[in-house]
Amino acid sequence: MQLTGTHKFNASANEIWSKLMDTDTLARITPGVSRLEEIGQDQYKAVADVKMGPVSGTFSGNLNVLEKQEPQSFILNIKQNSKIGNVAADVKIELKPVSGQETELYFDGKANLSGLLARTGQRVMSGVASTLSKQFFKALEEELENKG
Repeated sequence: MQLTGTHKFNASANEIWSKLMDTDTLARITPGVSRLEEIGQDQYKAVADVKMGPVSGTFSGNLNVLEKQEPQSFILNIKQNSKIGNVAADVKIELKPVSGQETELYFDGKANLSGLLARTGQRVMSGVASTLSKQFFKALEEELENKG
């Protein structure tokens, strides 16, 4: 399943980068994440509760930040397992300054699904991915607005 999107923020690339690299902030803004624990340099153990239409499950696994080029880009490597199926994804995140105080975030990647998740159907899963992306961007926007 292809994962792509873009969102414009009223913040500098450095501000967005520092939020995305902060474990506590990332745990707060990522939809469904109930626990995000740093287990090494740019390596995390993640637990997420996700509901997708008629299917819901608790996912646990690893999240790694690869190929960091501060503050332009990095790759999120995700491996999550649950009773309803597994997800493995690599998503490239790019921050591109638009103006002094505006930055566009692009993401592009691919997720491989197995088990019940894979059988749920591409359209349902794409809709879920889109909803989760919007929730993430809204939460990140709120974090950036509450700079204090």
